[in-house]
Amino acid sequence: MKWDGYPSDVLAATVAEMDFPAAAPITAALHAAIDRHDLGYAQAHIPRLAEALSGFAARRLGWRVDPEQVRLVPDVMVGVLELARLLVGENRAVAFATPAYRPFIADLPPSGLVVQEIPLLDEGAIDVERLQAAFDGGTRVFLLANPHNPTGRVIPRAELAHLADLCVERGVWVIADEIHAPLVLSGATHVPWLEVSDAARSCGFALTSASKAFNLAGLKAALLVTASDRTRAAADRLPALAEHAGLLGVLASEVAFSDADDWLDAVLVRLDENRTLLGRQLAEHLPEVRWTPPQASYLAWLDCRALDLGDDPAAAFLDRGRIALAPGINYGPRSGAGHVRLNFGTSAELVSVMVQRMAAATTAPRH
Repeated sequence: MKWDGYPSDVLAATVAEMDFPAAAPITAALHAAIDRHDLGYAQAHIPRLAEALSGFAARRLGWRVDPEQVRLVPDVMVGVLELARLLVGENRAVAFATPAYRPFIADLPPSGLVVQEIPLLDEGAIDVERLQAAFDGGTRVFLLANPHNPTGRVIPRAELAHLADLCVERGVWVIADEIHAPLVLSGATHVPWLEVSDAARSCGFALTSASKAFNLAGLKAALLVTASDRTRAAADRLPALAEHAGLLGVLASEVAFSDADDWLDAVLVRLDENRTLLGRQLAEHLPEVRWTPPQASYLAWLDCRALDLGDDPAAAFLDRGRIALAPGINYGPRSGAGHVRLNFGTSAELVSVMVQRMAAATTAPRH
């Protein structure tokens, strides 16, 4: 998906997957599965994977996960959609902050859900007043990206606690997408939603996966985690989803969460270095571009409005610079206009080339 959609002279920095080789323990486990012809269906009962997640969460995220409250889903968005459809109130509305992960905007309406965009405040915080107004209007599901995608902001505990209290007070369910949590970079600390407070546990669900942190996006295995009797009972009402997950994804995730810490540590060092390099390159070649270095993941949210390239600068970068970036308007037409999302999960050399191509696009003639 990342590379085949463009001509060979285009450098792609769009899809949220990294250009790094997979961890050796993961590839060994996958080769072993192939060698024993283990290509059948996954099953709903996943004790090894649940234990692996529990150990990883305690070791890396400060998150106490009860393996008995972990269930398999095909991917995070399937879990989001099915939970939202189950829990949404009469007005069918789901609120979330924008700019937002594109499938939040694109996939919810075809599922019969109404999107309520809550634009982030200038400093990147969630606009609680607008959110409260949505709740007052009958919205009963809040979709939380924690850490936030595409800005990469790690939400402080106090802000999360305030949200939890507000949601419990208004009878709102919270679906927390925490897929980027293992990719928090130096200088920030992730707070899992289900560790925030009793209020958060009583109204919230967490969805996570090894897919982003360990580069396994195509293998289709994610995990839904609950931490209270109330949310567990609600999750029990979901349709059977585990049989749609991929067995290779389950096997790879078990190993990722158990035996790939060293690989992840090395990736985090590289991403931290690339984040610094990207900042230097932007300051040198595109000082007009505004950005806040992300606290998590390998995605940079770049404000290009000062370059006068219109609402969709990604089109100009592609046409004149031969670099494919994710158009900001896909993350919310109002919040994303004039922005692009850049994936720096690659080599240092390509990070430099990306910015140089972007800079060249600002002076090159239109095709």
